Amino acid sequence: MQTTTLSIALLAVILVLYMRPVYGIVVYMAALAWYPIYLTSPVGTIDFTVCRIIIIAIYAKLFLHKDLLNRFKLIWLDKLVIIYFLCQLIAGLQTMSPARFLENRSGAAFNQILPYFAVRFLIRQKEDYFMLLKSFLIIAAPLSLVGFYQCLTGRNPVGFLQKYAAFGASANYIPVQRYGFYRANVTFGETIMFGLFFAMLCPICAGILQNVRRNKCIYFIGIGLMALGVFSSMSSGVLLTVVFASAFIAFYRYRRYWKVVTATIILGCLFLEIISNRHFYYFIGYFTFHLGSAWYRARMIDVALFGGGMSGHWLTGYGYSNPGWGPMVEGFAHTDVVNHYLVILSCYGLIGLMPFILVIGAAIRRISIAFKISTLDSEKWFIWCLSGAMFGTLIGMMTVSLFGPTITIFYIMLGLCGVMPNVVNQANMSLGILSKQPTYDRSLGQMHSNVIELYSYEE
Repeated sequence: MQTTTLSIALLAVILVLYMRPVYGIVVYMAALAWYPIYLTSPVGTIDFTVCRIIIIAIYAKLFLHKDLLNRFKLIWLDKLVIIYFLCQLIAGLQTMSPARFLENRSGAAFNQILPYFAVRFLIRQKEDYFMLLKSFLIIAAPLSLVGFYQCLTGRNPVGFLQKYAAFGASANYIPVQRYGFYRANVTFGETIMFGLFFAMLCPICAGILQNVRRNKCIYFIGIGLMALGVFSSMSSGVLLTVVFASAFIAFYRYRRYWKVVTATIILGCLFLEIISNRHFYYFIGYFTFHLGSAWYRARMIDVALFGGGMSGHWLTGYGYSNPGWGPMVEGFAHTDVVNHYLVILSCYGLIGLMPFILVIGAAIRRISIAFKISTLDSEKWFIWCLSGAMFGTLIGMMTVSLFGPTITIFYIMLGLCGVMPNVVNQANMSLGILSKQPTYDRSLGQMHSNVIELYSYEE
């Protein structure tokens, strides 16, 4: 299979070098979705997947276009992404074998940092952004049908490739049933990864709906098929992600009441804390397929944060060793840390977790800037849908840890948050609009617009 992997990678590289630079991301996403990540070609001690080879080609193409490089300016989100990666190195070198750890982080740089900056370099205009969303639909819709077939029958059409897997877990994976359906994994090797692929991208793609006039029903069908992909995974964490993302998007028309809703949620959580013998986050399980697994996830938070689970390891974590929380949760020797925030805390301690929280805050700030400077309702809609995807993912990360393709998609989402102010700004400039921000004039008691110059929303 190494020959096949290299042949497909070579074909993808030719496409990347032949097409416009921005289409390199489309080729990358197609390979991420359709070619199993567990099929690799080793170079030294590093396993090169098709996606890792494609990202090298994307940067080779990028460096041939000096205009893209010259227009790029480092923003705070970029700096924090780099700082977060460096903090992982600092913490990991204190707790793990340097050779093993640096090998692991080299792969992480290919899967996380390089895709993030590829998006930051290449997505500059609204047309590029919508091309990317349409590509997501074209890539994901057929894959969801394959997943639904596996969900109904238990047969994975590409399952025979698992025997060539470079990673043991993928090679030994056998689909299991839940409520009479099989949990699909298709090319992803694991059901949660498969479901999260759709749950993270589906809300973003919903941003197309108010920006197309013809054949809108086709886009509705595509988004419906992505929702079918979510269902096919039969995963509680995946369902939680899409439920909260959908609720956020549905709130778009009522967003003026966000303060009331926020206050109500906070008071509701306090009320649950007072009247119940459990913490409020235990009730998240009612939004999932399986209450038992939801209890395990909530209990993991109790053990890690309040039950001494991080005692003596708060600063730099446990590295990639078993933190030993399993016996304290359900009496298991193995610890399945089904919470991405706790995974970071366990591996890198507060040195890793705090910069990660700052990265999320910087991404939210970029989306907020874009929403404020947007002048059209259609613009606000696709920004809101990206915000919904982030919101759902951040909630879902409390019940599942991101790994494999899903962590790559998360960094691509961060990149989209980073470029969004410039995407909106370019659209305004193409329409001859600088920006119109409605403000309230207390002296007149009227609404009016101030014109604000926007040259570049890079910091």
